[in-house]
Amino acid sequence: MVFSILAGFGPVIVVGILAYIALIFLLRVSGKRTLTKMNAFDLVITFALGSTLATILLSKDVTLIEGIVAFTVLISLQYILSFCSVRSQKFRSVIKSRPTLLFYHGQTIDLAMKEQRISADEIGAAVRAQGIAHLQEVEAVILETDGSFSVISKTGKLADSINPNVPNYPPKQMFPPE
Repeated sequence: MVFSILAGFGPVIVVGILAYIALIFLLRVSGKRTLTKMNAFDLVITFALGSTLATILLSKDVTLIEGIVAFTVLISLQYILSFCSVRSQKFRSVIKSRPTLLFYHGQTIDLAMKEQRISADEIGAAVRAQGIAHLQEVEAVILETDGSFSVISKTGKLADSINPNVPNYPPKQMFPPE
């Protein structure tokens, strides 16, 4: 009886190994960009690949070949999106968000925080996560396109280098007109 139960795992193990090898091969062929977290589409692809692998392993309705085709479609879509966004500013502006300056020289930028639905507590948490004890030590906090926070300390040399990448850095107007 134990051997019959273990024998039932055989196909799952074999398909799992083959699906994993196929996924690794496709990821290596497609390049590092496929699994980056640069924008929402990248995140969706990462989750979709994981979900597809789980479906291949656990669903008797999906064959290994169908799963490999699904991997190929997802990775190809990611490749096409990144290829087009690198070559076209218009396409990139539709696909990708831009970084948002949330905090600058000791003051929060309330309008930007409201637009991005970020609280002052979240900014404080991001600063603490970088090992900075006081907001007075911070030049800027930026919400990046992948949803992560970049914290630029006043002592850091990055302050000048972020100017071309972040709209309104440094901000011309800290607060909306009254």
